[in-house]
Amino acid sequence: MTGKNKNNITSIRPLARFSEISFRDLAVTVGPLVLITAVVIVTAYWYVRPAPPNTITIISGPTGSVFLRTAEKYQKILARNGVKLQILSSEGSVDNLKKLNDPTVRVDVGFVQGGVSAGISVEKLVSLGSVFHEPLAVYYRSAVPMDRFSGLNGKRLAIGREGSGTHALALILLKANGIEPGGATTLMDLGGEDAAQALIEGKVDAAFLMGDSAAPPIMRKLMRTAGIRLLNIAQADAYTRRFPYLNKLVFPMGVFDFDENIPSQDIHVIGPIVDLVARDNLHPALSDLLIETAREVHGRASLLQRAGEFPAPLEHEYRISEEARRFYSSGKGFFYRNLPFWLASLVDRTLVFLVPIVVLLIPGLKMVPKLYGWRVRSRIYRCYGKLIALERSMLSNAAPEEREEMLKQLEDIETEVNKMKMPLAFADQFYVLRDHISFVRGRYSSGGTV
Repeated sequence: MTGKNKNNITSIRPLARFSEISFRDLAVTVGPLVLITAVVIVTAYWYVRPAPPNTITIISGPTGSVFLRTAEKYQKILARNGVKLQILSSEGSVDNLKKLNDPTVRVDVGFVQGGVSAGISVEKLVSLGSVFHEPLAVYYRSAVPMDRFSGLNGKRLAIGREGSGTHALALILLKANGIEPGGATTLMDLGGEDAAQALIEGKVDAAFLMGDSAAPPIMRKLMRTAGIRLLNIAQADAYTRRFPYLNKLVFPMGVFDFDENIPSQDIHVIGPIVDLVARDNLHPALSDLLIETAREVHGRASLLQRAGEFPAPLEHEYRISEEARRFYSSGKGFFYRNLPFWLASLVDRTLVFLVPIVVLLIPGLKMVPKLYGWRVRSRIYRCYGKLIALERSMLSNAAPEEREEMLKQLEDIETEVNKMKMPLAFADQFYVLRDHISFVRGRYSSGGTV
């Protein structure tokens, strides 16, 4: 190889250095940005719930009850959105509340009437809203009308199955009238159709019926049975004052049958409001979907409510969930209003990852060239720092053995500079630094002072 070729190769090799990227510098520059973005994404994923399940479980009531029939309506509506609703039967409100509060029972949501939470922890339960009135209908057999619970003293009473809201409320109201278990009054744990049939056959003198234990056809049947009356509670207002979870309700004259005028007068009854109660870990998207379903089922006018009265964020024994508050105040989110449920859920979760990328990573990447440039210049400045310190030492007219050591240090600086990976944008600074090293060596090697 000729000397000319060697010189050409020698001149080309330094140029190759300028096309090289220092991956260490690049890692130091980009690494923190990527790490921060990753932390934000992981944190967002941690706090934002995963995809909503496509199956949820609701606990309702006994066969034929209003609770069970309502759950079946929910089931059909939720199926349209690709969510399967599994229905568990129960003894009623008290049983529902206990199972919702029991972590070993696989249930997500259930119907619970007001006034049954005494002695039961409800800290991990939330309400998605009140959904309908539940009147207490007390049917009794008597030749003369009665208008007070005290008139049932000493009789045989069917007060609903144990575990039902009917049973719990009946005991509370009877106790307020001095009627308690073990006294002259016989209290039987019969509910629904069994209680109605026992009343018709004369096995009991009165039956307490509510939506969590009886179906409307049973109640209508009793209204048409000769000798059986519906208790018209004269003290209804007093009960609502004494027990805040109760409401006064009215069955207007003739509302069940205009032709036969059933009932023949306005009937005043009392009853709690039923809440749709859920565990506090219910997925927010399912919370919205359940409230929307409740609006479709309970939003119309009926015998005991105005159109649009339910569902409503009425806070009684259970705190309204934050998701429910947001839904009642502003409705569903944009994606859930305009996209199918499954697609809206997918888009909603995708945003969890896109937002940190758009907010942090993309603007940060625009700063990478500046940060990388600062990193490269800092290495050049570091070499200048060493060179200046060495130059000052040379000014002190050191001894010969010290001069040799200083020249060696100068060679070390030059070696360090030549090993640098340098982008083309910094070629001028690179060559200036090399020239300054050569200048210091030339002055010092010639025996002069720097």
